[in-house]
Amino acid sequence: MRVLLLQAAPVVGDVAKNAALCMEGIREAAASGARILLASELMLSGYPPRDLLERGDLLRACRAAAEDVARATAGTDVIAVFGAPWEDGGVRNSAVVAAGGVIVAVRHKSLLPTYDVFDEHRYFVPETDPRPVEVAGLRLGVTICEDIWNEPGMGRRYDADPVERMRGCDVLLNLSSSPFHAAKAGVRLELVRRKAVLAGAPLVYCNQVGGNDELLFDGGSLAVSARGELLFQAPQFRTGTWLVELTGPEIPSTALPFEEEVLEALTMGVRDYAARCGFKTAVLGLSGGIDSALVAVVGARALGAENVYAVGMPGPFSSAGSVTDARALADSLGLNWQELPIAPVYDAFLGTLAPSFAGVPRDVTEENLQARVRGTLLMALSNKFGHLLLTTGNKSEMAVGYCTLYGDMNGGLAVLSDVFKTDVYRLARWINRAHEVIPVATIEKPPSAELAPNQTDQDSLPPYEQLDAILRLYVEGVVDPDAIVARGHPRAIVERVVRMVVRSEYKRWQAAPGLRVSPRAFGSGRRIPLAQVWR
Repeated sequence: MRVLLLQAAPVVGDVAKNAALCMEGIREAAASGARILLASELMLSGYPPRDLLERGDLLRACRAAAEDVARATAGTDVIAVFGAPWEDGGVRNSAVVAAGGVIVAVRHKSLLPTYDVFDEHRYFVPETDPRPVEVAGLRLGVTICEDIWNEPGMGRRYDADPVERMRGCDVLLNLSSSPFHAAKAGVRLELVRRKAVLAGAPLVYCNQVGGNDELLFDGGSLAVSARGELLFQAPQFRTGTWLVELTGPEIPSTALPFEEEVLEALTMGVRDYAARCGFKTAVLGLSGGIDSALVAVVGARALGAENVYAVGMPGPFSSAGSVTDARALADSLGLNWQELPIAPVYDAFLGTLAPSFAGVPRDVTEENLQARVRGTLLMALSNKFGHLLLTTGNKSEMAVGYCTLYGDMNGGLAVLSDVFKTDVYRLARWINRAHEVIPVATIEKPPSAELAPNQTDQDSLPPYEQLDAILRLYVEGVVDPDAIVARGHPRAIVERVVRMVVRSEYKRWQAAPGLRVSPRAFGSGRRIPLAQVWR
């Protein structure tokens, strides 16, 4: 049996375009002799549609589009299976099965996730009686994303396993919109192998591609035999159609290494966010530091160097080397470059505030004021020329509040907000693996915000290797402070880091949306109250 996988990047709300992709896929399937055309979860609406699902006009448009897609199967032997929201005793997350020009069956998602970034019980009614579809002499087991993610070893969350109800089918299909995080491709492959063996049938898994707000989707669609042998693996981060033969030989996995897949994910996230929000150009502050250097590389990859505007904003404590490194990177990448010294504006602010600050010693206020001058200048450029302002703060800084509201946090998209500082260095070295792209001096010099004389980050923070190790446990692993201490970290440092994380929550609530590349990012997947006293 041949299946044509449609690994597409549906745009949320662009129902007509998403449906057109399905119809083109049907034509290609017919021409190539494929029996089945398989598309991803909620293909017609795009995923995640969130509260757009409360709009009756969107639901009606998806229903009409599904009928249009079904008509495209007329005169062919193709069975089309694609995702759409569906009203049936409430709104459902559904797979539409079409053949011979009509919709022959609709199957609904059984397991609705309500953890991490998912909130599907808010929108959907679950299926309580999952069963295969009999169509054109085939018995198809149709499941949707989470329906295959219920295993004891993965923290089983549900009483039922829909795959068990699909035993005896000719092929098990899974329509997915499974968000990316680093190293997830390997987890998916092993899961799909086990589910194929459980069903006793080949399993074809179709995942979407693209960036929708903070969520990134890497594709990596799969086909495995009934014995769990890998028959096909689509490239990550690429759209396309692939003809899969379910009797083919076993192949090795082609999942990307950590550095490449994270860089590809960030690049895709910036590109799609900009395109889907109507931006063609971006602007960022290029300081000569490692974070802004990495954002500049990602921006150039995503939008083209000619569409990225890098701004150097030397201040009273900026080193000559930082300015030189920033300009060298801009020249190396081919970015648009300009310098806007902030000293005159900063001095004007201090002059205006002098009567109010009289007799009060200098402190972090004056440091933050420099960041706010820079943020104001960048927002002015964004406002005047329609650039998307890319913020450059990393996850380590966002975690402990080593960032300035209305300053370096200004912007429309936080590119690195889910990338720890140690991983920023890891990615920078990977980018330089063949030749120098990011100046070596940028990578090797001590990190500094340069808001005070001879300042380094470690004046205020533990060494990043130690800080990130604690943050991975506390933020991503949700490990309590005593347990972190038990793993060998000094109690005083752990308690200090935890205090910084907790007291900085208000900053993260006001931050630009960030691209998710870890299992637990700041944003919709981590919901901590502001007004609380639990430590």
